[in-house]
Amino acid sequence: MGELGFPGEFPFTRGIQPTMYRGRLWTMRQYAGFGTAAESNARYRYLLAHGVNGLSVAFDLPTQIGYDSDHPLAEGEVGRVGVAIDSIDDMTTLFDGIPLDGVSTSMTINSTAIILLSLYIAVARRQGVPLARLAGTVQNDILKEYVARGTYIYPPRASLRIVTDIFAYCARELPNWNTISISGYHIREAGSTAVQEVAFTFAHAIAYVQAAIDAGLDVNRFGQRLSFFFNAHNDFLEEIAKFRAARRLWARLMRDRFGATNPRAQQLRFHTQTAGSTLTAQQPGNNIVRVALQAMAAVLGGTQSLHCNAHDEALALPTEESARIALRTQQIIAAETGVANTVDPVGGSYVIEKLTDDIARGAEDLIAQIDRAGGALAAIESGFIQREIQESAYRAQTAIDSGETAVVGVNKYAEGEPGSSPTAVFRIDPEAERRQIERVQALRAKRNAQICASALAGVTRAARDGTNLVPAIVTAVEASATLGEISDAMRDVFGVFEER
Repeated sequence: MGELGFPGEFPFTRGIQPTMYRGRLWTMRQYAGFGTAAESNARYRYLLAHGVNGLSVAFDLPTQIGYDSDHPLAEGEVGRVGVAIDSIDDMTTLFDGIPLDGVSTSMTINSTAIILLSLYIAVARRQGVPLARLAGTVQNDILKEYVARGTYIYPPRASLRIVTDIFAYCARELPNWNTISISGYHIREAGSTAVQEVAFTFAHAIAYVQAAIDAGLDVNRFGQRLSFFFNAHNDFLEEIAKFRAARRLWARLMRDRFGATNPRAQQLRFHTQTAGSTLTAQQPGNNIVRVALQAMAAVLGGTQSLHCNAHDEALALPTEESARIALRTQQIIAAETGVANTVDPVGGSYVIEKLTDDIARGAEDLIAQIDRAGGALAAIESGFIQREIQESAYRAQTAIDSGETAVVGVNKYAEGEPGSSPTAVFRIDPEAERRQIERVQALRAKRNAQICASALAGVTRAARDGTNLVPAIVTAVEASATLGEISDAMRDVFGVFEER
């Protein structure tokens, strides 16, 4: 038992809590957001009424890369893959009737994370909620954007400064807020293996922790608010083992590399989402089964929160019905299967323990290779991590194309034409973009232009002189500065990143 340990004890292979789900179930989140803030608010209320106990906000692409809805580059993308948020008015509408001290909110946002967090703080102030009572997570994981997603704005080193400003501010003002969700999910979606997902996620995490330490922060304090975001993929046993291996490896990294002595700073706390890349447009009903098995792997692996994809997401954003089925999947696992009644039900299984050891060892070897290359930033700048993911993605797709890897309904047991299944899909209101543009333009017309300009100048000064950016950005959003304007104030100082 020396290597395996006990639940709730270092190295936490078997879970971070001694009683795991016997004491408290995982948080059931449903990732949602589309169109305007008012439309998304209605979906959030629907999900909360049906048993969701944590919100997870999806933002549209213009919001993710720092453009207002009326910017020329935003045309055709407003509200498409998430909700459009341009200003404090939008954020207020998004959470209308949802007390922020009564819900945990996860925001999947990276380049503009500091602005969305500031907007959330400003809305809490409007609601009269003390900041110390806010609970949730801002993804804030910019390094994976350079290797897996592409929604970056500023160069990597300037982006790291923004990340550590959030760490420092939240350590003082938002003690219950998770300051980052370091994401392996998108690395896996881009085509990595399970071992690469763990290794590259932790290589990025090492860079964040070191940057925070270099900025003078205490690893035993900020380490308690780090969280992670992993993918639950198709290989059921490998995925269970991946989560267990990740907990073990992270505990050792925090203790041995960074000297963390507080057990909570050594613990890996993570959210899981089922694998969007495994959803098929062909026979979309099959996706319900895929999602259920992936979700079960996450639960048996000891996740702290979970999102289940809807079966129709290979075709469009989920309908209310498909979102409800996805939520019911979690609820059935929790209420009917009995897996939550035993702490670490798979512990001691020969195959699980062997896979756990193999994944941990493989990830350690890959992290050591990145260390030798100069760390995550150098590995990103040289393209090493990107190439590794691309090669894995190519091998995986080749195996599907050749039939070596079976995909039921696609290259095995296929029937009909792709996308021919009679599935009702969700449609974005075509007028939503026009309404959102009118909304942001009306905001600019009614605000005090002088106060807003002064607040934006404060953001530029803070970016230039190294002052923590969060207070200046909160002042700017409360002066009705828009997300695009605040992003531009920082672009003027930091510049923009262009991939070679």
